[in-house]
Amino acid sequence: MLDETLLDAPEELARADHRGLLRGAAEAGARVRTALRHATESGVDRLNTDGRPRAVLIAGPGTAAACVADLLGALAAPSCPVIRLQPTGVAPVAGALRWALPGWAGPVDLLLIATPDGTEPGLGLLAEQAYRRGCAVVAVAPGGAPLAEAVDGAHGLHVPMATAPYEQDEPAAAAAPGALWALLTPLLMLLDRTGLLSAPAGQLASVADRLDRTAERCGPAIATYSNPAKTLAAELADSLPLIWTEGLAAGPTGRRFAAALAELAGRPALAAELPEALPSHGALLAGRLAAGADPDDFFRDRVEEAQALRARVVLLRDRPTDGLSAAPAARELALGYDTPLSELEPETGGELEPLAELIALTDFAAVYLGLATAADAS
Repeated sequence: MLDETLLDAPEELARADHRGLLRGAAEAGARVRTALRHATESGVDRLNTDGRPRAVLIAGPGTAAACVADLLGALAAPSCPVIRLQPTGVAPVAGALRWALPGWAGPVDLLLIATPDGTEPGLGLLAEQAYRRGCAVVAVAPGGAPLAEAVDGAHGLHVPMATAPYEQDEPAAAAAPGALWALLTPLLMLLDRTGLLSAPAGQLASVADRLDRTAERCGPAIATYSNPAKTLAAELADSLPLIWTEGLAAGPTGRRFAAALAELAGRPALAAELPEALPSHGALLAGRLAAGADPDDFFRDRVEEAQALRARVVLLRDRPTDGLSAAPAARELALGYDTPLSELEPETGGELEPLAELIALTDFAAVYLGLATAADAS
């Protein structure tokens, strides 16, 4: 259950937000600007590149690295394959993960390491392996972390992660809003420098501005009825979100939203891209998860029995890649099964600004849902 009264109580929200997630979401624009400064001071804008890499390999723990790889892969396609390296086991240190380069990786490839922690011994070993193979290495991690020394030893480039003062004693959660932009921004700047995508400093400044405007619309002081993030959080109460996405920016955003709901709100969600989402999730809408699936539900004792999860479609839209939209068919399918639908579409802009708006709005929604659900459970 979700305590909707908490959504319109900013002071109570602040007290419930022990990890500073709302602050991190609100400061996303500032985090982009700080990350830009760190990248510039580290010399990213002065790198002399010898052409485009054959492949970009990305390693790092959990949701943060997965989302960075997903976003960069969508933006860089079809210029260059972007491959996330999954942990392959445990490192020599007890309980530590291990990463390994694929057998074909060599001097024409680029290894990116993204971590909000920087103490993982397995990532230091990966940087050493990349140096022996001749791969260029760039890492974004907190300054002073052991990984920074390992990357320097591998003749790579370390960009200090833009952290907030309240994150100094404890690393940010992998799905935390601020952590994503602190890791992603320097890598966008780097891949712009290599010609794999277009993310000049001016466009990244526009991204920061769009994040600021979205935070103004979605902040704790804005009432639920005019706050799209709080409205979405309330709509997702007691629901299984089926996140359907359309457009370049929406696909990675939908998958991040599902991961953030799991990590920040403890809620399951399924994400799929249109039009494949229609056959993939159609059986879910026709089954027991449908809103009208149980005609006897009217007689259920709602006080004594927990409410069953019902599917709710969340449609995240950006510009369709071919100009044709599957959204009308998605709405028709949801309506045909009496399934409620929430729809989000960002304002127009360049390639990065709509993506930033969708990520910010869904990040706020995941945080609100987690805070209000936890408060109700306690």
